[in-house]
Amino acid sequence: MTPPEPPRYEPGPGVGKLMLWVLVFVLAAVVVVAGGVYFG
Repeated sequence: MTPPEPPRYEPGPGVGKLMLWVLVFVLAAVVVVAGGVYFG
């Protein structure tokens, strides 16, 4: 008897929101760095 595993393709709402914020933060950082290099 093994406990049922949670589906791997669907993380919890908290995890999804956290990943979304991380993605937005990384994208903003890349834009700032690229803009500074390009316009600098």
